[in-house]
Amino acid sequence: SSSPRSSAQGPGPDAYKGWLFKWTNYLKGYQRRWFVLSNGLLSYYRTQAEMAHTCRGTITLATVHIEMGDTCHFVLTSGGRSYHLKAYSEGECQRWVSALQQAKANATQMMPHSDDSGDEGPLAQPDRALIQGALKTLASKLEDLNTCNELIGKHGAALQRSLSELEDLRAASDGVDKLKTVNERATLFRITSNAMINVSFNGSLLVDSGTPEGESSEENEDIEFFDAMEDSPAFITVPADDHSQHRCLFTIAFSLCLQDGSGCYLRRGRRRRIPDKPNYSLNLWSIMKNCIGKELSKIPMPVNFNEPLSMLQRLTEDLEYSELLDRAAHCDSSLEQMCLVAAFSVSSYSTTVHRTGKPFNPLLGETYELDRVEEYGYRSICEQISHHPPAAAHHVISQRGWTLWQEITIDSKFRGKYISIMPLGNIHLKFHASGNHYVWSKVTSTVHNIIVGKLWIDQSGDIIIMNHRNKDKCHLKFSPYSYFSRDVPRKVTGVVMDSEGCAHYILSGTWDDKMESAKIIESSHGSGGSEGKQKTVYQTLPPKLLWKKYPLPENAENMHYFSSLALTLNEPEDGVAPTDSRLRPDQRLMEAGLWDEANTEKQILEERQRLERRKREAQANLALEEGKEAESYQPLWFDKRTDTESGESSYVYKGGYWEAKDRQDWSQCPAIF
Repeated sequence: SSSPRSSAQGPGPDAYKGWLFKWTNYLKGYQRRWFVLSNGLLSYYRTQAEMAHTCRGTITLATVHIEMGDTCHFVLTSGGRSYHLKAYSEGECQRWVSALQQAKANATQMMPHSDDSGDEGPLAQPDRALIQGALKTLASKLEDLNTCNELIGKHGAALQRSLSELEDLRAASDGVDKLKTVNERATLFRITSNAMINVSFNGSLLVDSGTPEGESSEENEDIEFFDAMEDSPAFITVPADDHSQHRCLFTIAFSLCLQDGSGCYLRRGRRRRIPDKPNYSLNLWSIMKNCIGKELSKIPMPVNFNEPLSMLQRLTEDLEYSELLDRAAHCDSSLEQMCLVAAFSVSSYSTTVHRTGKPFNPLLGETYELDRVEEYGYRSICEQISHHPPAAAHHVISQRGWTLWQEITIDSKFRGKYISIMPLGNIHLKFHASGNHYVWSKVTSTVHNIIVGKLWIDQSGDIIIMNHRNKDKCHLKFSPYSYFSRDVPRKVTGVVMDSEGCAHYILSGTWDDKMESAKIIESSHGSGGSEGKQKTVYQTLPPKLLWKKYPLPENAENMHYFSSLALTLNEPEDGVAPTDSRLRPDQRLMEAGLWDEANTEKQILEERQRLERRKREAQANLALEEGKEAESYQPLWFDKRTDTESGESSYVYKGGYWEAKDRQDWSQCPAIF
């Protein structure tokens, strides 16, 4: 293969090819592209391999204006559209400009000239170029609008983080109150920007970008938020003269967002707080000292050690950063897509760092739905399919190009000083367009200081993410906390490999804050490995942010440290199934701060469940005595199937829930509450 900086000149001045940097947008800056000059046309591609199937754009040189810029920089203008290009060196830049000028001269000589009759072809070349330029300009305007949205979200989140840090300085009470107010406004700023994206790009603001359906354009390729970086700079620059345009675009979209109730998060008015957690004291050790070695699900626990959410709702909370999957659905490269999938798998732990409360064990047949089609494009349904061992099935389908499903069995042990929680089972994720099918499992969660001290949570173990379509793989390592380690706490590292085992990206970060990816450009073997093995040393480009945790809501420390999504999960909702976790009485009483009443109700529900289990066991024994096959419990919305790609047998969604909700026909549902 050729060197990344090489340019191969053809047999004549009108044939030239090589790497150049092309300006794409304000978010991603210059991106490396493979340019080919031939027959009076300058075409460009993302890679040399794309020459066989996908051209990202073509510039007709007969009508182009060539202008030299700063060092290594030149500009091509055609049909009202400007292309800003940079070469690796001044000499390379000059060779490109000379070749382009010669190609333009040759193309101009080849253009047909009109005679005195004035008869020309059906559409003159300059007119065609103008039309093509106008179409490109329209696409560029759409790109600018999307870039504006991205910058609003980026800087809004940065503002909120900065304000949160200032609040932690513990200034005078009056100053803290003011900072909290501004922090809340920053949160609204971020939510509004998300709503703006939903309204604008679901068709409410702009319908036609001027690009024919099915045509791939360079601009649409480059507006993915955080796809894997090439040679992009480690900073973003926004020219001052574009600020007014961005403010104008934001004002238009914000006005439409407020006027259009569909798809607007703010218009739904989802709650942003729950009652403060009461300050009840209870000695956990007094309850658990006789339970060492037992499964946590079999230990009778008062609600004092719970949080007012069920395990089904905690599973659903994995979708807090579903936008990572929305972005991944638009990746052309499966390796870039793997980076975002890996970031999503890590992000599900970010809400657990302060969450020492135990979620409610769902009753058998309990369900939980989360319909966020209007805000985030997905619908989620969970069902408790087994009580001992506790197991749940989960299914999510998104209008933004992906489906996720999982069956999780919780295995937990009390070890005396700590509790280990081991989720068993796999998570499946499939992208509709590519068919890429990713499978991974969860790591072990450990709750420390059960006997004495402040409870704290750690995550440890390995996650292997496998793409069953092409065998790409990602290996993530969650490092356990160690007092003697020099590493940052909660550290996560990983590597993304293709089917041949060749590493392409290094992943790094922490499970409670952020994840970054760095593209590998060279690898070598160094010294210092254990047992005589050589360490692999990777040379990478600067890391790029994949995921960043949202700040917690104001007063989160008094609301079980719930995230913005978690605060809405138990919010009453019309039309849900009678088995939905929102309707569970002990959980709702606990959320309201009525813990004594919640404990009484919890005992009633658990005793009712024990009676139902004994009834099923008696029926099974009777069937066996009569020589009949005992009927096992069958979930209502899920059934067991074998996956054709992974070969795994698990409970998957069989359909019918959302149709039953539309009809409001819940006659099949058991009375569990």
